[in-house]
Amino acid sequence: MRKPAKKKTFTVAENETIEQCLERMNQEGYKPVRRIEEPIFCEVKKDGHTIVEPCGRRIVFEGVWKE
Repeated sequence: MRKPAKKKTFTVAENETIEQCLERMNQEGYKPVRRIEEPIFCEVKKDGHTIVEPCGRRIVFEGVWKE
């Protein structure tokens, strides 16, 4: 049996809660050590100009293998 990676990232899906993502990490044998929130930007046209605005966020957890 192959040893899993020491570090792995888990992204919270659109239809998933943070608690569900943490449970998925636990089931795969990882514990969270870092939470990263990344903004999602969209291009919006206003008054004939294209403006880049934040329109959401992506939550990513970094996990380490539980030994």
